[in-house]
Amino acid sequence: MIAALRKNAWEAGIRIFDLNDDRQGIVHVTAAEQGFVMPGMTVACGDSHTCTLGALGAWAFGVGTSEIEHILATQTVLMRKPHSSRLTVTGRRARGVTAKDLALGIIGRIGVNAAQGGVLEYAGPAITDLSMEERFTVCNMGIEAGARSALIATDQTTYQYVAARPECPRDLDEAVAAWERLRTDEGAAFDREFHVNCEQIAPQITWGTNPGQTVDIDSAVPLLDDTMPANQREAAVRALQYMDLGPGQQLIGLPIQKVFIGSCTNSRISDLEAAAEVVRGRTVARGVRALVVPGSSSIKRVAEERGIHKVFLEAGFEWRESGCSMCIGMNSDRVAAGERCVSTSNRNFEGRQGNGARTHLASPATAAASAIAGSIADPREVGGL
Repeated sequence: MIAALRKNAWEAGIRIFDLNDDRQGIVHVTAAEQGFVMPGMTVACGDSHTCTLGALGAWAFGVGTSEIEHILATQTVLMRKPHSSRLTVTGRRARGVTAKDLALGIIGRIGVNAAQGGVLEYAGPAITDLSMEERFTVCNMGIEAGARSALIATDQTTYQYVAARPECPRDLDEAVAAWERLRTDEGAAFDREFHVNCEQIAPQITWGTNPGQTVDIDSAVPLLDDTMPANQREAAVRALQYMDLGPGQQLIGLPIQKVFIGSCTNSRISDLEAAAEVVRGRTVARGVRALVVPGSSSIKRVAEERGIHKVFLEAGFEWRESGCSMCIGMNSDRVAAGERCVSTSNRNFEGRQGNGARTHLASPATAAASAIAGSIADPREVGGL
């Protein structure tokens, strides 16, 4: 696949960040950090988590192989007008609650099909308070709430980030003047509206096999209520069987064998710094294999310049080259059948990280704390937050 991509790109005159390029990495990470995506763009890519780039105020969505061929040939794509949803998040995050916790907590409340395959706009003071890298994390998880694309209106946080990109527009002032008009009109109608107070969200951990099956890390697996809709109850029963858990079971202290810090959700420099603060001066528990995989070669280089890699290596983590790695069970980076993994990735579907793998989604801080404890752990109790 790599050889074919290289050959086709060269023959078509398309710029490619090959394996030896010091800018290569996960597409949703590199596209943003290099400045290939700007506010107002329409962006299509052959991966569902392309919605990550909506954090820049772009309309970004995943497409299939045949659609990619059509786009390359015609610069167009056929689609129906998507449903529109708006999620307004208010309040202030509590101590230890990261953007990943916020995203999981939201999905747990509104459901994995809330956005109906359409466009989801994140709004409200708790969203505008997020850093750019935190916005990428939240938009990345938009598809796990059922959206095909997710958006955040542009503001000074966006413009400051864009101004530092290699591909920044030459006339930035003119560009910003146009981007400032990219926001929802007052009184605009949405197909669905959601409201969440983030003060009610704690650090999260998933217990099931979709990102909506999540709880506060210091809470128990939910009980199976007879009043639950039949399809939800059936999904919960199957998830508990796959994960080898029982209703009412506490997750803190549950032994784990793998920890993965990376993916297009949580592999940016701020994610690595947050995990390193928890790890610093500590050691990975015996029997746990822990990986840190930067989202791009650029992030890896910055982390090494700051000495972050030494913190992980001294603690017993593997410090890897950039890529998708264990998020999707690439190459030998897999979770064995029956093993548990605390992962900063975006999906905990059956078999996602390996046949029979049991994945618990969490933030970088929670993953780091769990690696040290050798079991699911609350990062607020380990320290570093």
